[in-house]
Amino acid sequence: MSIKDRTAIVGVGATPYYNRGQSLPQTPLQMACTAIRAALDDAGLSVKDLDGFAIFASACDPAQVAATLGVPEVRFAASLTSGGGGSAGSIGLASAAIVAGMAEVVVTLMTLQQATRRLGGSAVGGQSLYGVGGRAGPYGAGGVAPEAAFSASSGLISPGHSFSQLASRHMHLYGTKREHFAHIAITQRNNAMRRPSALKRSPLTMEDYFNARMISDPLCLFDYTLESDGAVAAVVTSAERARDLRQPPVYVMASAHGGLGRWGPAIFSYFQQPDDYFASSGHRPVAKRLYEMAGVGPADVDVALLYDHFSPMVLMQLEDYGFCPIGEGGPFVAEGNIAWPDGKIPVNTHGGHLSEAYIIGMTHVREAVEQLRGVAVNQVAGAEIALVTGGPASLPVSGTLLRR
Repeated sequence: MSIKDRTAIVGVGATPYYNRGQSLPQTPLQMACTAIRAALDDAGLSVKDLDGFAIFASACDPAQVAATLGVPEVRFAASLTSGGGGSAGSIGLASAAIVAGMAEVVVTLMTLQQATRRLGGSAVGGQSLYGVGGRAGPYGAGGVAPEAAFSASSGLISPGHSFSQLASRHMHLYGTKREHFAHIAITQRNNAMRRPSALKRSPLTMEDYFNARMISDPLCLFDYTLESDGAVAAVVTSAERARDLRQPPVYVMASAHGGLGRWGPAIFSYFQQPDDYFASSGHRPVAKRLYEMAGVGPADVDVALLYDHFSPMVLMQLEDYGFCPIGEGGPFVAEGNIAWPDGKIPVNTHGGHLSEAYIIGMTHVREAVEQLRGVAVNQVAGAEIALVTGGPASLPVSGTLLRR
């Protein structure tokens, strides 16, 4: 049974975005409830209408949030495995629940307080995910897990170290240069400068980029995601119900998550992928299924919100989703093809994780909805179809196609 056009995002809500630690004394629970209530109000719905949670990266405890908000009955509560790779896929999870008749109004969300986050649990305490010096995945406070010992002994103790290896391999195979990564960071900063919610609104130049400190060669400070706090929620319901609500429906054309079975462990513990797939974002099988499900191709996409925890992964997603041939992502971005407003495929028109805020992919969902409603700060003229992605990360990675 296809979910195509049978559900729609009808509401989005968010807290302000904060630099790491500046959301205190709020709690992650408080921010989650604030974002959910805002999303329901945006849709013209109330807490009494909410009956489902489709989450990712242990965003919240649905029971705790439901009790705090006063949700009458939770009929569906499920989470995708992995971390930010599930952000776009959570929209598909919500849609599947609705199409199957398991719930009527489902929320997906992320609430993030970096200073108190605990990895591997709910977003309520612990460590940073991708920040400088932060540890993630199997690398907890108790030391290195056995399955990670081989890579850790080689100095691969954070996601940034691992993604640097993918970037280096892409450079080796295809002649990609650091200047290409700089173009991504600068383009997204230019977008963020016009967006009031963005945490980084000062200009970024090529000179700034190359003067920045190196963190994990070839990735410098501006290739890394921000460390930020905040919450974003999106509400999904049936296409029939959506037509009678406050906002124009943003229909879910297709959503897919997963990836090649050997992709996930390669990011956080070991490297055993075929060489032609190693220098990629891990999205190729998801992209193929997504386009087949929606009945469209890359030429039909008007704006792309690509998960950008590290700048090289934007370049590799452009290749994996067919916006340019494999290995040609560097020249593609250098030629201005991802810039707003005149690029062939404007990318991360809100500034993305690199310059607006890092709320583990949900800012991208929010921007996609605003683009398709026609109210985005950096509006793509006539935008009809938006691509949103989650990951690269350990499995699943995900993608969702939305339309007006």
